[in-house]
Amino acid sequence: MRRVAFPRAVVSCPKPSDARRPTPRAYSWTASNNRRGSSMLVIERVGLYPDLVPYQEGWDLQKAVHAGVVDGTRPDTLLLLEHEAVYTAGRRTLAEERPVDGTPVVEVDRGGKITWHGPGQLVGYPILRLPEPVDVVAHVRRLERLLIAALSDFGVDGRQIEGRSGVWVRRPLSEDKVAAIGVRVERGVTLHGFAVNCDNSLAPFRTIIPCGIADAGVTTISEVAGRIVTTADVARVVERVFAASSAEVYA
Repeated sequence: MRRVAFPRAVVSCPKPSDARRPTPRAYSWTASNNRRGSSMLVIERVGLYPDLVPYQEGWDLQKAVHAGVVDGTRPDTLLLLEHEAVYTAGRRTLAEERPVDGTPVVEVDRGGKITWHGPGQLVGYPILRLPEPVDVVAHVRRLERLLIAALSDFGVDGRQIEGRSGVWVRRPLSEDKVAAIGVRVERGVTLHGFAVNCDNSLAPFRTIIPCGIADAGVTTISEVAGRIVTTADVARVVERVFAASSAEVYA
């Protein structure tokens, strides 16, 4: 077992116990806002390339973790993973925003509209008990600030845009989204989360209107940085940024 110290965090890397996928690595610290007696937030790296996670498997894991956070049997948790290719449509997705080639779409119960997940994109599901009164917009803005801090490690100047969720970068001819956010809160605990385009193909976005926004583009960290930045690269920084910023996010 290898243990690495982060500020206010301890990293534990168990030996693999599953032939198909390594046991998730747990990052924990003591600044959780869980009100049911837990004093720790755990970050699990569930599966990155080549161990891609099918969307349904990730959704089942989300629901199981959410149930544990709701009833107080497990701490707040952030799941980090990379999905097999899939389109997911939030509740507000319109017919004209769906794939024009008839590609199947998974209907999900998060906010927002349609998007794509797949290889080269880091997905994070923060399953957290929010403080009362619940403020979903504040939760989204905190996630945006954390992702902006993470992107800066790669020389990417991410920014927030008033009235639009996610993280954006200014390009020569447009504002392009580099990270999408879509969440749901049930019984005071969050579901779903963020998706950061690292080194994925942008072709899947051309058959939909990503997030229902027709007047903006989509980009990747690799495209903006001018070099290959993988999901593993970004996961390491996201883990560190969440740990260092835990007091702001979970207090």
